[in-house]
Amino acid sequence: MRKSLAAVATLAALAVFGLSACAPAESATTETDSTTTSQTTKKADKPKASKPKAKMTKSQEQAIGSAKSYLEFTAFSKQGLIDQLSSDAGDGYSKADAKFAVNHIKVDWNEQAAKSANSYLEMTHFSRKGLIEQLESDAGDQYTHAQAVYGADKAGL
Repeated sequence: MRKSLAAVATLAALAVFGLSACAPAESATTETDSTTTSQTTKKADKPKASKPKAKMTKSQEQAIGSAKSYLEFTAFSKQGLIDQLSSDAGDGYSKADAKFAVNHIKVDWNEQAAKSANSYLEMTHFSRKGLIEQLESDAGDQYTHAQAVYGADKAGL
């Protein structure tokens, strides 16, 4: 029953998200302001210690945008977000683009687990053990055990 509740909640959330997906997508890249001062230009001319960013494909950029949008809407585990992005019932990105996107956004997966835990507890009742099992289940959210325990702790169980 708990797994079916999760499935129903996920489907409802995705239906609502699907309506918001009709809005124009924002690009994951940013443009620089062409009206910079000479002082700013001098700073920009200095070599940077970090590696230059690899050029992304358009599909990778779009997958990053989709991943960010999903995380604004609801909580996901890393694997759950990859699965959602690459699912035929979801966005249909290639598995490689979905993994690329998830690996190129900054996410606190522990906090995602805490949000998921709180969402479950708002819908129904769980024991600590049951909540942890739901959070880490392959049929559930697919958080790691450590993330599921963190989520249960943060939810007060």
